[in-house]
Amino acid sequence: MAVEHFDVVIVGAGLSGIGAGYHLQTEAPDRSYVILEGRDASGGTWDLFRYPGIRSDSDMYTLGYAFKPWREAKAIADGPSILKYVRETASDHGIDRHIRFRHLVKKASWSTEAAAWTVEAEHDGKTVRFTCGFLFLCGGYYSYNGGYTPEYPGRERFKGTFVHPQQWPEGLDYRGKKVVVIGSGATAVTLVPEMAKDAAHVTMLQRSPTYVVSRPAEDKFANWLRKVLPGKLAYDIVRWRNVLFGMYFFKMAREKPAAVKARILKMVREELGPDYDVETHFTPSYNPWDQRLCLVPDSDMFKMIKSGRASVVTDHIETFTEKGIRLKSGQELEADVVVSATGLVLEVWNGVELTVDGRKVDASQTLSYKGMMYEGVPNLASAFGYTNASWTLKCDLTCEYVSRVLNHMKKTGLRQVMPVNDDPTVKHEPWLDFSSGYVQRAMAKFPKQGNKPPWRLYQNYAMDLMSLRYAKLEDGVLRFSNPATAAKEQPRLAA
Repeated sequence: MAVEHFDVVIVGAGLSGIGAGYHLQTEAPDRSYVILEGRDASGGTWDLFRYPGIRSDSDMYTLGYAFKPWREAKAIADGPSILKYVRETASDHGIDRHIRFRHLVKKASWSTEAAAWTVEAEHDGKTVRFTCGFLFLCGGYYSYNGGYTPEYPGRERFKGTFVHPQQWPEGLDYRGKKVVVIGSGATAVTLVPEMAKDAAHVTMLQRSPTYVVSRPAEDKFANWLRKVLPGKLAYDIVRWRNVLFGMYFFKMAREKPAAVKARILKMVREELGPDYDVETHFTPSYNPWDQRLCLVPDSDMFKMIKSGRASVVTDHIETFTEKGIRLKSGQELEADVVVSATGLVLEVWNGVELTVDGRKVDASQTLSYKGMMYEGVPNLASAFGYTNASWTLKCDLTCEYVSRVLNHMKKTGLRQVMPVNDDPTVKHEPWLDFSSGYVQRAMAKFPKQGNKPPWRLYQNYAMDLMSLRYAKLEDGVLRFSNPATAAKEQPRLAA
């Protein structure tokens, strides 16, 4: 079988990959590209997760694409609505015609001589190969094979149903049953109020609390603005308002953590009343934004707790029993269904093994440039969003930047681009400064960030906007090389 060549291979047909296709078509329209998707459907996270109540924990005015206004009434949207939005984007712009489904990318090898990557993917049990001038990893940050499940003592004794949200069984019936949801993150606070609508009772079992804040599912100002202004203008105004407020709130959390903590807890007490034990169940030991805050739209979880249909227990698991879970305190929680909402398994570079001129690249020893390219790795970028804001904000900027780089290479006749660190004062620091368990379990395997720009991650949209959209490309760190010669180039085939 002939090996197809594309200017760009995009890995993943989720929110980031579809966005990458749009930006390439718009900003570097003379480049051929293909999107390799390991599953048999597009949409990424929003197609994979099927648990009850699946929704965003970011507003759609920032989680949505900069180029495609969100027009639904609810700013905190459910999973099916987001999936429809992503697929509609792909269809409207012809991006779906570039997707190859059931192509799970496993390896990629760079040749400086050819100035090309050879990409290997599994397709229907066979290995297929593509070559490309630039590789763009847009497959997210976690493994689709399964989420993180701790080794629970005695779990084999449990006679009920045990599930992880990432592998939700179709048709699971929990009506009128006792449910225990283990965890206190975004998935848990989504599941609890949704399952409590039909279950006999839902208990959220957590080892330690998380900051939980409520906000309206609908943005009344945004809905009003759409009636009086053109759709794109209204969208842009609300998007910037939300971006600026998010940056302000994060800055306050870093500079005045005690005040922000007090404000959040005051809001929780107002939701649950003066008799509720907020100190035990909703007061974390860490400062706001040391971990991601949990969002509950329209106070849905608080309402279920007040109604008695849901409750929170803060304790440690001693063992599973036949009928449920026994805790360290001696309390026993009876359960027909236990949901282990205990997080994701983070995955480096979409699980792709990278080799450069025969040398296997060790991600953990690699510095990240502007949070998207990597020291010593040519012609490669990855889309990785913000931990303190919407994923898409950073991915949109990354896609723009990749298009700028490709256009610069064509203009200069240079076939290779790579960040090079020759500053001995740059110190390696963890890729993410986040205390969440799922992050801490994986950080040793991830690339490192530096202690100064352009190696440092700022988690700040305004700073990244200047760095990625407006700063010059040839900054002394990003090196362009490998001019085109008269040597026969690879054939270029359209997708």
